[in-house]
Amino acid sequence: MGSAVRDATDADAAACAAVYAPYVTWTAVSFETEPPHPAEMARRIAAAQRSHAWLVLEEDGRVVGYAYGGPFRSRTAWQWSCEVSVYLEPGRRRGGGGRALYGALLQRLADRGYRTAVAGTTLPNEASVAFHRAMGFEPVGVVRRAGWKDGRWHDVAFTQRALGDDDGPPPPLR
Repeated sequence: MGSAVRDATDADAAACAAVYAPYVTWTAVSFETEPPHPAEMARRIAAAQRSHAWLVLEEDGRVVGYAYGGPFRSRTAWQWSCEVSVYLEPGRRRGGGGRALYGALLQRLADRGYRTAVAGTTLPNEASVAFHRAMGFEPVGVVRRAGWKDGRWHDVAFTQRALGDDDGPPPPLR
């Protein structure tokens, strides 16, 4: 069957929740402290699909990763910027899944009219830093002691990438 990137649906909520749970439970990659239930994940998928995008990576008919975009900030002038994230099942790094998901996600967001993608990475996480650099993201700063999890403070590095090269007035978002 192989692998494919496609739009997520409500039916993918449980699989996405299962992919995400280890990041919440065992790492500071996510600042959430309780893994979301499938119903909450379905709500998040629906919200992302309305305004941005949520994609899944399917291998042999099974969801093994996902990537999504969402609002970066809430004020009107920020509406053409979005925040992006990608998650793969543990043990799937360096297999091309993250690149496939982000490539499709960034194109989808550009097609919808977004101009800038921003990603936050809890430090230390050299794999994520290197991945984002390879995907064309540039460092823009570090928020020190941004989040408290697992008994200590964590810094978050922010990177950004342009979604196109047009510097003119932005079109309405689609």
